[in-house]
Amino acid sequence: QVQLVESGGGLVQAGGSLRLSCAASGLTFSTYVLAWFRQDPGKERQFVGALRWSDGRSYYADSVKGRFTISRDNAKKTVYLQMNSLKPEDTAVYYCAGRPDILILTTSRGYPTWGQGTQVTVSS
Repeated sequence: QVQLVESGGGLVQAGGSLRLSCAASGLTFSTYVLAWFRQDPGKERQFVGALRWSDGRSYYADSVKGRFTISRDNAKKTVYLQMNSLKPEDTAVYYCAGRPDILILTTSRGYPTWGQGTQVTVSS
């Protein structure tokens, strides 16, 4: 059974940093994409970025490019989302999502497995 567990959310001032973690289990990492999405109340989930485990290649939404970085720890089977220069508009619930394929997709429908989400609040 594939399981994703996020941690690391919290409250931070604008301009600050946070690092989110997504611990994964039950999946074949060599053929998986792990992504981060975020969601405001009443809005659709928005793609933030993704990492293809097989080669470590990452891809980001324009809104976070240059500020957010996705990395991995093979031994811990964990993906991280390092968020720097945070803005109030980054406030959302952040979700880790998994896709059993090597193709990175930016739509939430392409990801069958989701974590429980973690709240990130950026104050101005």
